[in-house]
Amino acid sequence: MHQNDPRELNRFEKEQLERVRREPRAVPLPKAGFGPWMLGLMAGLLFTLLLAAQAFAGSHGGDRVLSVGGSVTEIVYALGEEERLVARDTTSSWPEAASQLPNVGYMRALSPEGVLSVNPDIIIAEEGSGPPETIAVLEEADIPFIKSPDGYDRAAVSAKILAVGEALGVADKAEALAAEVDAELGRVADAVASRDGEAPRVMFILSTRGGRVMASGENTAADGIIEMAGAVNAVEGFEGYKQLTDEAIISAAPDVILMMSRGGDHSTENDELFAMPAMTTVPAAETQNVVRLNGLLMLGFGPRTPEAVTKLNDALFDNAS
Repeated sequence: MHQNDPRELNRFEKEQLERVRREPRAVPLPKAGFGPWMLGLMAGLLFTLLLAAQAFAGSHGGDRVLSVGGSVTEIVYALGEEERLVARDTTSSWPEAASQLPNVGYMRALSPEGVLSVNPDIIIAEEGSGPPETIAVLEEADIPFIKSPDGYDRAAVSAKILAVGEALGVADKAEALAAEVDAELGRVADAVASRDGEAPRVMFILSTRGGRVMASGENTAADGIIEMAGAVNAVEGFEGYKQLTDEAIISAAPDVILMMSRGGDHSTENDELFAMPAMTTVPAAETQNVVRLNGLLMLGFGPRTPEAVTKLNDALFDNAS
């Protein structure tokens, strides 16, 4: 243990230091009758405690943390810093305990009033959170708004963990977690590479609203997880998500359809999906190959990504065989 390292204090000591920082007058003063030497000793002790309290607060990036984005919230919990969370956004659905926190709304449609109502010291958010007008209001209120880096590969997972840990003031814990997750991803990558057989062509469908297929192109979380799972994105030629023409669906010729699980019996959904004229002709329709996974698990690129890759690899190759 390093002397004067506030991060290594026990829980009781941390509580006392926090009390001193917030309520310095709560520290009892010596009773009458003590000599000057004792008064000097007590003054020195109080000064030392105040310095330690300031160091403790400064090294932990704020005591009241608002987490915006499911993967960010997962990382906060994985780092063991969940006691500092005062609220979360709608996408933060895991772990289950997170659902008990106040909800400030959808990450891309935050309101200044909703955010300010939980009185955060710091906001840690996924890239794409906003809107910009809300972020501007929060910055004017001197509330740090820190965005974690985006990315859809193995390196991006570590970068996100390290960024959240840095924002929380627990860089050492984040480095340990990032190394652990990366090592697991390495083992998963070896298992994926050892698979026999041709890589299946996968189409990730975000929605079929209005009878139109909204699918993932390149440079998306879906594209990244498909590649990590040893498969091929059947949709090429554009980035992001967009509605596909019938010709594009037929040309893509997916072996497997990948979608987010929304709970319940999906048999009717599959029937409706493959009843769409363009979908009736694709290879996946012949074998009814549809894989559904939890959206946050599959697309979050957080600490559970090794689990997501393993489950997707198993499901894709089992369905394509």
